Amino acid sequence: MNPSTAAARQPPLRWAAFALLFCALLAGCASIVGPREISLPLSRLQEGLERRFPVQNRMLELFDVQLTRPQLSILDDSGRVALGMDASFAPAFLRKAWRGRMALSGRLEVDPTRNAIFMRDARIDQFVVDGIDPAQQRMLVRVADLLMEQLTRDLPLYRFRPEDVRYAGMQFTPTRIATTPRGLVVTIEPEK
Repeated sequence: MNPSTAAARQPPLRWAAFALLFCALLAGCASIVGPREISLPLSRLQEGLERRFPVQNRMLELFDVQLTRPQLSILDDSGRVALGMDASFAPAFLRKAWRGRMALSGRLEVDPTRNAIFMRDARIDQFVVDGIDPAQQRMLVRVADLLMEQLTRDLPLYRFRPEDVRYAGMQFTPTRIATTPRGLVVTIEPEK
């Protein structure tokens, strides 16, 4: 073999070795960046909810409903949260509105496709409307049940910002959620 030919072959071999080393380093970095945790304090969740309220809706074409002043709280370490709010029900056939308070609780669920946290398996814990008789109260409970289903389906308790789910140039997906006395801890994992 000619010495000039051997020298001509060394640069491509060096480049191939360098490229192989670079790929190995990248693969090593990807394995280092594993699951991460995001702490979401209750105050941050509360601020996000307040921006989504008031919620106005017409239920069963009979009632104009307005929900205001949301108040979110953590229920111990059970993985459940409570959401209380003021409620106003204005029947379409009357000029006055009934006012009261509604509270519901549910477990938390991460929806990775919508990058958000929602309340699931919700139940109404309190429903009080001032100044109405028991028959009207029963009628409004049905409206409140429909409203709760719609709220828990459509209203996220928190929506992840793009910077929440991006780290070291990699995209992450929320996978798990846990409650603490001060807020939530969400586990995010690299997208595969």
